[in-house]
Amino acid sequence: MSKRVLYLIPLAVFLAMAAYFWRGLGTNPQTIPSVLIDTPVPAFSLPPIDGRDVGLSSDDLKGQVSLVNIFGSWCVACRIEHPFLMELRASDTVPIHGIDWREKNRQAGPSWLARHGDPYTLTGDDPDSKAAIAFGVTGAPETFIVDANGVIRYKQIGPITADIWKNQLWPIVQKLRGE
Repeated sequence: MSKRVLYLIPLAVFLAMAAYFWRGLGTNPQTIPSVLIDTPVPAFSLPPIDGRDVGLSSDDLKGQVSLVNIFGSWCVACRIEHPFLMELRASDTVPIHGIDWREKNRQAGPSWLARHGDPYTLTGDDPDSKAAIAFGVTGAPETFIVDANGVIRYKQIGPITADIWKNQLWPIVQKLRGE
């Protein structure tokens, strides 16, 4: 009898693992929960990217609803997102602040923005990932909606598209503004 139980243990472990993985297949990787939702923006202060006089700090994120976009010139998905950020900037709908993340060359981010356009109100340089780690960034691009009190209200993983803006982000911004 005990020999049979020993043979059933690997089967039970296999079935438990299969159920766990099957459940994981149904989850959306863009909805990774963030423990920072509904908490104040972590304290940070980043120097400006080259060519700018002012960087970005947590204090800059108080007073109005804004977006904080983590990007890098090396990021392929950021290139996909960038034209929409330029449209959003042109519409003057919401301030967009940028964190230039993990640039090995300090000129890469500013050069990329000069070439493709600069949608950011303020941009901080984060080559050592200090702010990105504080925000819990898992990859670029990631965008955070921050309310007027400096509290993180939403985290968008991956590029913002017109559809994501219209159906997910813009309603949150409107609600936070009381519109």
